[in-house]
Amino acid sequence: MENYPKGFEEFSEARRNGFIKVKELKDQGKKVVGTFCTFTPVEIIFAAGAIPVSLCGMSGEPIEDAEIDLPQNLCPLIKSSYGFAVTETCPYTYFSDLIVGETTCDGKKKMYEYLGEIKNVHVMQLPQNLDRKDSFTLWKNEIIYLKEKIEEDFGVIITEENIKKAIRDRNKERLLLQEFYALSKLSPPPISGYEMHKVLDGVSFTLDKNEQNKKIREMIDDIKSKYENGERRISKTASRILITGCPIGGVADKVIKSIEENNAVVVCYENCSGVKEKSRLVDEDMEPIDALAEKYLNIGCSVMSPNTNRINLLNELIDEYKIDGVIEVVLQACHTYAVETKKIKEFVTKEKGIPYMSLETSYSQSDIGQVKTRISAFIEML
Repeated sequence: MENYPKGFEEFSEARRNGFIKVKELKDQGKKVVGTFCTFTPVEIIFAAGAIPVSLCGMSGEPIEDAEIDLPQNLCPLIKSSYGFAVTETCPYTYFSDLIVGETTCDGKKKMYEYLGEIKNVHVMQLPQNLDRKDSFTLWKNEIIYLKEKIEEDFGVIITEENIKKAIRDRNKERLLLQEFYALSKLSPPPISGYEMHKVLDGVSFTLDKNEQNKKIREMIDDIKSKYENGERRISKTASRILITGCPIGGVADKVIKSIEENNAVVVCYENCSGVKEKSRLVDEDMEPIDALAEKYLNIGCSVMSPNTNRINLLNELIDEYKIDGVIEVVLQACHTYAVETKKIKEFVTKEKGIPYMSLETSYSQSDIGQVKTRISAFIEML
């Protein structure tokens, strides 16, 4: 796309630009905590004065090295994450003083055992059912264990007031990002889905949150101003697509570009790097650990059984974003999302009455022709 929004390039290159910044922070004595998942309560990390950063796991480059220890028929995200650690080719992983994992799938859970031989790893044991009365207590205790682990390792005291401040700060960030991705409710949307993804993805690698929020505010105002002055960069006839399913960082170019080269536009990402975590704020009136437990436990991940929160969120998003079709991206060997496709397909096609397609892929480029063909056929049907 031409004429990118103001500040877009900085977010597009945020992961790469952060490589130097994370070393500078380490040289200043800052502690860095690597994270993999949206279930990690980053407020606890910020409250400790540490820097959370999303770890590399979006490239096929280190997968061959990872397969020395891990099976080939494993999720590419898991293999990529581990491969970057064993090859020491991801600065974020390399400079992490602590890595926080979570039991969102059996593959990741077992991979953490090997990762723990290389790095300092703390695994949060996630309850996988919201209906049990002790699930909340279990997850609250896991957040307390994380707090105690960070305090012990970093030699700090995490105060209740610091947690409350971190909650307020992160809520401000979520509200700003909600305003950003909600721009795509406009018809036609003012930005492409590719641009939206690059910004949302770049946030995970932006280490100065105050500067990040300032730039997002400027970007929103710039996009709104141009739109109000009549700029239309997306065709009004473009089919409006919602992407759901697995994290798509490693397949974004392959999938999103194939969609937007066929007179369609991705207007909403329900998955982890999109709306899923940002759609709910942390309750600032509750006791802070309770509030964090309540917020993060209700993320609609496919590991939850039953996963009613995912259905509820999809129901809202399909209506609010006037979705013409849903594409579910499933990474190879991601069993929870693969099994859940039946339920999602039935909900989308029968209850919402719109077309749905499940697309299984990996980080390899070997299936790019098939991906383009299937997406083209799906959009043509719309």
